[in-house]
Amino acid sequence: MENKVDELVTSLKGVGSGTAKALEELGIITLENLVMTFPYRHEDFRLKNLAETAHNERVTVEGRVESEPSLLFLGKNKSRLQVRLLAGQHLIKAVFFNQAYLKSKITPGSVITVTGKWDRGRQVINVSTFSAGPKTDQQDFEPVYSLKGSISQKIFRRFMRQALDELKGYIMDPLPESIRSAYKLPEIVEALEGIHFPQDANHSKNARRRFVYEELLNFQLKMQAIKKVRKEQNVGNSIAFDNDRLKILIESLPYELTDAQKRVVNEICRDLKEPHRMNRLLQGDVGSGKTVVAAICLYAIITAGYQGALMAPTEILAEQHAASLDAWLAPLGVRIALLTGSTKQKARRIVLENLAEGNIDLLIGTHALIQPEVSFKKLGLVITDEQHRFGVEQRKVLKEKGENPDVLFMTATPIPRTLAITAFGEMDVSIIDQMPAGRKSIDTHWMKEDQLPKLISRLKKELANGRQAYIICPLIEESEKLDVQNAVDVYNMMSYELGKDYTVGLMHGRLHSDEKDEVMREFTDGNIHVLVSTTVVEVGVNVPNASFMIIFDAERFGLAQLHQLRGRVGRGEHQSYCILLADPKTEEGKERMMSMTETNDGFVLAEKDLELRGPGDFFGKKQSGLPEFKIADLVHDYRALNTAKIDAERLLESEHFWKSDEMEGLRNTLINSKALDGERIN
Repeated sequence: MENKVDELVTSLKGVGSGTAKALEELGIITLENLVMTFPYRHEDFRLKNLAETAHNERVTVEGRVESEPSLLFLGKNKSRLQVRLLAGQHLIKAVFFNQAYLKSKITPGSVITVTGKWDRGRQVINVSTFSAGPKTDQQDFEPVYSLKGSISQKIFRRFMRQALDELKGYIMDPLPESIRSAYKLPEIVEALEGIHFPQDANHSKNARRRFVYEELLNFQLKMQAIKKVRKEQNVGNSIAFDNDRLKILIESLPYELTDAQKRVVNEICRDLKEPHRMNRLLQGDVGSGKTVVAAICLYAIITAGYQGALMAPTEILAEQHAASLDAWLAPLGVRIALLTGSTKQKARRIVLENLAEGNIDLLIGTHALIQPEVSFKKLGLVITDEQHRFGVEQRKVLKEKGENPDVLFMTATPIPRTLAITAFGEMDVSIIDQMPAGRKSIDTHWMKEDQLPKLISRLKKELANGRQAYIICPLIEESEKLDVQNAVDVYNMMSYELGKDYTVGLMHGRLHSDEKDEVMREFTDGNIHVLVSTTVVEVGVNVPNASFMIIFDAERFGLAQLHQLRGRVGRGEHQSYCILLADPKTEEGKERMMSMTETNDGFVLAEKDLELRGPGDFFGKKQSGLPEFKIADLVHDYRALNTAKIDAERLLESEHFWKSDEMEGLRNTLINSKALDGERIN
């Protein structure tokens, strides 16, 4: 082959057709594929002092055998071999399970090296790795790869050693020297040695740092290139809004905007003025004031003669948005209409006619907005609330209702910055990270289930004061697989406990949408005092009089979801409470409960949730958009991700990146990724 890195792995000694097939199942066909397959950890075989070794820590020691090995058979193919070992100043026991064959290799007075888990209390090492003689030629750090099939770690390491030796002098470094020197990153051959066969911990650390940055930089170059192409090719409307009229609206609001709201309004308004279509995500915690930001931006485009659309996932939320926006904008002459599945045929026809003729400035509704007969005269801005609740096609249809309208997605689900950068890398992201002054924090407590009678008494006091309550359960009906409270049982229990004095309602995902809406209306109007529900109330319900929430089996939920549920209370003037009924069996579960009681900040909790559960579980296994990284870790490498993003933006704007020889490697990686789909960045 022309380039040695493209040689097939069959060129390596010991790789026949069977082994080549096993390697191919790991995605390894060429020598380059092989050396770019990184270990997920390193076994640490450095000798350690047992006095400084923690209980249950993995440790390697060498010592003199002080007793005859004792062998005990425990059943078919099961055995325990035990020997006394003098390791430094420590006389310990070394125990080998199911390794009876070692008895003949261990003799009193000889020196052996063992690796295993250290039981500090019993002064025992449970041995996993053994070698006769003192530690000499064994590496301090041995790579451990994610393998399957017949290939062992030892054989794979041998292939890796061969490949690295053969490719020295042939591997071109895609990272330019200017970037490597700026961040003190090793060049590629040294980094490959460090990632696969490090001489010490620093060697491994620096190698990993280099490959993490390189992987994230390539990813960010792709994301920022997509964003740049879309912006330059997505011709939009340069909206010349009336700034004076916008100030009148802001001054007429019953409260002053927070600094975060002002910053976000400025970011969006700058986008509206640009001749490119806006594609922006607005995220803000529950109660941070996203709706008023939406109102200001919608009014901006209306002052320039455009129409606006706001799509919400439920009728209740659409109605609540319509009420809020009507209160703020109608006094300024804005003509607002509501369109949902419940809109009567005659009223619907009038709305559609007025919309097409330009007599409606702002249309608010559910997915009814994307029906074919809905036609705008001059659509300038589309806002989708809780955008993750709509499919890609639904959002796309609404965008296509006008001539390149600007697009704003809103979500109350706090997304950790690392996930926002990766999952929404091709979008601009605005964050409202500040709560309005005077908003009361929700008093959150963690209680065990045996305290339920005491909790019901507390609930009755809250109801007696005229308040309402939510009770949240993980399941609808009884399940043999999960021993968790279910909504039907809890509804029956609460009806028995409270039914004489209060009305108890039940809501879950199996109800038809009109049934759900009816239950929520009854609750919103105060006709239902206690609503027993599954997580369908997680998003977009606003009942200011609801001040009490009980979440059964709270350990079953992630932190982000618990926080979203908690956000259903604390929306009025009354002090609100959230009680987590939970008996977690794991340390992680206990940590989640403690985190909920310690902070009301959704972004802090989202970061904690990401740390505890990882990106896949944070968004759900089926979430699209999250890339698979070979070596980068979104939790621990967030600083590198942010640095790579800034560097990628700078590089793409520079002539040096597109024309210089030293940038050829990065340039080729970007082009080969097909990120630009054949389009050229100007």
